[in-house]
Amino acid sequence: MTTTIHSSTTHEQSDRSAQRATRRIGFRTDVQALRALAVALVVTNHLWPNRLAGGYVGVDVFFVISGFLITSHLTKELIQTGGIKLGAFYARRVRRLLPAALTVLAVSLTGVWLFLPYTRWAASVQEVLGSVFYVENWVLAARSVDYSAMNQAATVAQHYWSLSVEEQFYAVWPLGLILLAMLSKRREWGTKSVLIAGVLTATGLSLAFSIYFTSVAHNQAYFVTPGRVWEFGFGALVALLCVPKSLTPVGRNILSLTGFAMIIGSALIYNHSTPFPGWTALVPAVGTALVILAGTQGAPGAGLWHDKVSGLAPIQFLGNVSYSVYLWHWPLIVLAPFMFGSELSSPMKLGILALAIALAWITKVAVEDRWLQKPGSAPKGGRVFTATLAAMLVVSLAGVGLIALADDKADEAKATAAEQASGPCHGPSAVDTEGCSSPFEEAVALPNMGSSNEYFTRPADCPQDGNTLHDDPSGSPTVCDFSAGAADAETVWLVGDSHAQQWQAAIFELGRRNHWIVKWSYFGACPIVDAKYVGYRGQPADSGTAEACMRWSRATMNAIERDRPARIFISMFGAGEQIDDGTGRGQLEQFRDGLMRDWTRLSALGIRVFPIYDPPLNEAVRSVDCLAVHSDYPVQCAADVSLALPADPMKAAVQALKLPSVSGLDMSRYFCDGERCHAAVGGISIYFDKDHLNREVVELLVPKFEAQLRDAS
Repeated sequence: MTTTIHSSTTHEQSDRSAQRATRRIGFRTDVQALRALAVALVVTNHLWPNRLAGGYVGVDVFFVISGFLITSHLTKELIQTGGIKLGAFYARRVRRLLPAALTVLAVSLTGVWLFLPYTRWAASVQEVLGSVFYVENWVLAARSVDYSAMNQAATVAQHYWSLSVEEQFYAVWPLGLILLAMLSKRREWGTKSVLIAGVLTATGLSLAFSIYFTSVAHNQAYFVTPGRVWEFGFGALVALLCVPKSLTPVGRNILSLTGFAMIIGSALIYNHSTPFPGWTALVPAVGTALVILAGTQGAPGAGLWHDKVSGLAPIQFLGNVSYSVYLWHWPLIVLAPFMFGSELSSPMKLGILALAIALAWITKVAVEDRWLQKPGSAPKGGRVFTATLAAMLVVSLAGVGLIALADDKADEAKATAAEQASGPCHGPSAVDTEGCSSPFEEAVALPNMGSSNEYFTRPADCPQDGNTLHDDPSGSPTVCDFSAGAADAETVWLVGDSHAQQWQAAIFELGRRNHWIVKWSYFGACPIVDAKYVGYRGQPADSGTAEACMRWSRATMNAIERDRPARIFISMFGAGEQIDDGTGRGQLEQFRDGLMRDWTRLSALGIRVFPIYDPPLNEAVRSVDCLAVHSDYPVQCAADVSLALPADPMKAAVQALKLPSVSGLDMSRYFCDGERCHAAVGGISIYFDKDHLNREVVELLVPKFEAQLRDAS
């Protein structure tokens, strides 16, 4: 399909002009060097995240390069021929990107089947399908606002989010350029001027959106396409605005070296706390644009100072295979711990790096180059699309089949677990039961969790939904009435973040047994404390989240004071949430004093306060997949108690207050012995995901809650 502006332009003329335009763009060693740098930054960040925390900026380098190259080709064809052969363009993109991408997805899906536990298959297939159809970025954006989904382990296809953004850009960009060209003809304006104005407008709007959205929802902003278009736009503007030979050789060298410094500097300085993309992404994006601009300005053969380094054969080779290196490295990282039965060591990481490069070269030669042969021998457009759709269908059907197989395995494992559950040493009871000598060493039948273990699941006999971590600014709770109409029924509240929500199965069961009216209110990653919320896990909170958290926290406290329940249960992730009361003291002291202020107010109203101390850390002290690897002997996943059980501000507040109306509930002895904290107890997994408890464990702890509540009374 050819879309033209001049009806008199022939296809033959378009072909010849497009070929001349393509030849004039030429081979750019500096662009290959940028590709090599970009993939090196990304892979290093994924293998050694603590060594190069900002290596994710390599993706931004790729985006700017893509915007430059695609716009260079399209605008030259458009200006010189009056049209763009859309069918040929899309066929070239398909030949260039999809064969390798689908090959790696097919191999990755096979690896999931061979090496990953079946409970990881469904999530893996979901993201493989998102990658097959190039919507993976939107899948991850949706998960980033679903708190329970945020804690799922990474899948083999997670890195395809950036490829999805690129494909969405390629799908829309030529259409936008054609519309701008049509507008210029209708208004009798210069085509290039209209293209520049249109691209500049799109780039500016996208950048403004990115800056705003990053400030209010940075997790989503990282993945959504509208917040990334401006980076492609930067590359496009270099292609449109560049005036060849307008700079001196010294000026070109200053531009290129400054650009490389901006890219490398941002990778070294940025970390996971940096609000990104937003304005901070300007640094690597502008740096990439400067390097490309410097290379575009020179006459043929007019070298730059960095050419002796960037032109080295190893760097050019890495740039040449950068796309396939990017595709291969991540599934190897995800699969390797299961393939070798251990967490990634430094030698293993070096092996992954070498294997990724080797597989990339094979893929380049056997797959990429085969589909990028000279026009006469490469598959025609119709065959390209047909073959690609067939491959997408095969991968999709394989994924659906894998989900069905996972369901069968789940049924078998549940039957085995049910047999184990009948014994006296099942679950936390093994710690207190005489004759259960090794409660933390029992083999685990279900090392990974399924939907039946979800801590956030709504109770069947409760009429309202208990799933969501909402931010109702009124503080209005969700209510579950177990009173059976009793006039003297107690009202109790359960409040906090998801670490309060993980205890709800126990509180609901206590409500059933004691005929309570249970009210609950949660806000994910938000502490209920008399202090300003400023961050989570070391990352600063965006303004929207921080304000919503504070509104919810204070509104919920006010609602509790108005309601005057008999008791409240409260819990939160005090080790991961950051507050600031303006004193500059340590987090533990600030947290402790903020909790003391709140609890003193509640106690004065006659409300019993029961903080439920936070359980030991999971992902922070062990691989989240450790139990799947060592299900036969789970004690290998044990972590030192000093690391797994950091100081809890709730416990510090209880100890400092010394009020009879404030009593802490501590379940840590069912997770830790004197020296180590464990991943399993009595043959069942303690954790549901990276952070939260398995609901089965919580339900089995109900007698322990009852005992501690009796002692407190």
